[in-house]
Amino acid sequence: MGRRVTARRINLALQGGGAHGAFTWGVLDRLLEEDSIEIAGMSGTSAGALNGAALKSGMLAGGREGARENLDWLWGQVGAVEDSRMTAWMQGIDPSVIAQSIEYSVPFSLADTWSRMVSPYSYGPFYRNPLQSIVDKFNFDRVCADAGPRLFICATSVRTGKIRVFSGEDISTDAILASACLPTMFQAVEIEDPKTGRLEAYWDGGYTGNPALFPLFGKGLPADIVIVNINPLEREKRPITPQQIQNRINEISFNSSLFRELRAISFVQRLLDTGQLKPGSMARIHVHLIADDALMNDLSVATKLVPTAPVLKRLKEAGREAAELFIERDAPNLGQDSSVDLRAMFE
Repeated sequence: MGRRVTARRINLALQGGGAHGAFTWGVLDRLLEEDSIEIAGMSGTSAGALNGAALKSGMLAGGREGARENLDWLWGQVGAVEDSRMTAWMQGIDPSVIAQSIEYSVPFSLADTWSRMVSPYSYGPFYRNPLQSIVDKFNFDRVCADAGPRLFICATSVRTGKIRVFSGEDISTDAILASACLPTMFQAVEIEDPKTGRLEAYWDGGYTGNPALFPLFGKGLPADIVIVNINPLEREKRPITPQQIQNRINEISFNSSLFRELRAISFVQRLLDTGQLKPGSMARIHVHLIADDALMNDLSVATKLVPTAPVLKRLKEAGREAAELFIERDAPNLGQDSSVDLRAMFE
């Protein structure tokens, strides 16, 4: 009999980014095929929260294949990915062309202008959050279970501007909707604070943690954090249209909280390396990154907000390709060192 290989345990940090979260779907789909990698913990915001909840629920129901099937179901709900009628006429069209076609279309421009002029509270009894019908179908007995990967979901308190991290039995439909609540599109989600007993309003977690890394430093979790990045860190082309400018502002603001935590990790690592901190006094975190900035630069805010089956399919494919590269190039570093040069990132 062959020797059984011990799986290398990792934590996943799953960014938010609307429909671009289909890239993370592809990453997770490939990682779940790899028996040599075990997902121990997940921190997710917005689309990352949806992906994390779908993975955990599916895994507890049917193992790795169950997780993959549940992620397929989720993104089928989001963008009719499996409906060939929706994709046939768009086959072969470059995603960047689709992105520009949507961004410069009259309906999208009108909807974008409307969202800046009209509050989501103006709809009164006609208001509906379109994600609720999907999230309500999650099995929260499994999402909140102690078994399986530990799951953390991030949202931003409107009143205090501070992050709130939901885990265990605190995770609910409202917690996931809060994590994905863009304030110009959705009404703030109210959730009771167990410490004070008062209802608190929450917006998208990306403002304070996209996603938060600190929950993944907990006892029993591995030192390796794999960040699945869907907001490009750099854009070579200068944004010039109102939509491009607003999109880049959002990318920068949603990446800023992640950068702060990575800078802190880098600082601690340097102190450990130079002996200014005693070994064991602080955790040594190994940081890894799965991303495709080239593809994300070709897409736009339009493809974040308007899910189209061909773009979702391309994002999933790109996610699988990026995960394959991580497995081949960076996975050997797991448990030993970071594959991201944090010092170079901030110099």
